Amino acid sequence: MTRRSLRSVVPGLACITVIVTGFTDVALGDVASAPRLSRIAQAQPATKAASPKATQAPSTAGAQAPASNASLDDVVRGLEASYGRINDLKAEFSQNAFNKSLNQSIPASGVVFLKKGGKLRWEYTQPTPQQIVSDGKTLWVYTPTLNQVNVAPAPEALSGPAGSFLVGLGKLREHFGVRFLNPVQPRDGDGNVVLDLDPKQPLPTLSRLILSIDPKSWEVRKAVVYDQFENTVTMRFTRMALNSGLADSLFTFTPPKGVATVPMQ
Repeated sequence: MTRRSLRSVVPGLACITVIVTGFTDVALGDVASAPRLSRIAQAQPATKAASPKATQAPSTAGAQAPASNASLDDVVRGLEASYGRINDLKAEFSQNAFNKSLNQSIPASGVVFLKKGGKLRWEYTQPTPQQIVSDGKTLWVYTPTLNQVNVAPAPEALSGPAGSFLVGLGKLREHFGVRFLNPVQPRDGDGNVVLDLDPKQPLPTLSRLILSIDPKSWEVRKAVVYDQFENTVTMRFTRMALNSGLADSLFTFTPPKGVATVPMQ
């Protein structure tokens, strides 16, 4: 059995959650260790668990596409209003973690489920199957190759805005300085509006966040997280489904028969 410390898991959770939420309002301090970035990405990766059938949301209700000359205020208002109405979310993702000092990139992919109340489920299928699950109270990290699940009380960060990008992107300016990445040309080649976010309370795992947003649906299509050492984690989101009624049972974990349960320190 491999005993894992909460510190070894939380940085990864903070990283992948911040990527989607856009912020965390709980300072993780020395819990987060940026040099672990590439190792976290390699270790983080999800088994195929049964999940409720979700219908893909074509766009968020009430959202309106900004004109090509939309102001920054227009974009922020649209984004905040959109995510303020979301209760749950499912999306497929591809991830690339780049360690600057090692000049090394590690790809990963899977499916993410989020729900208000600090509920999350990250199912990595590549490069190694792994599930990271929380109901907002308990955190499970299941690694099939180790035939074990590590269990701990959910970090406080997951019960707040960091565990729900529904809340996070709904209050963007409370936690970030916001500007267009390129004020002269706010949209990228795919037509997405690109925001450059500067956290008001920087963390070791988050010193800068770049978000590419679909101006028709206000869905986040791409996110790039920079840590204090300029390592990056880039995530692209596809097949996003909003408010599909994800069951709370999706955010709990029952170990398969024969799997060892090991507490995290």
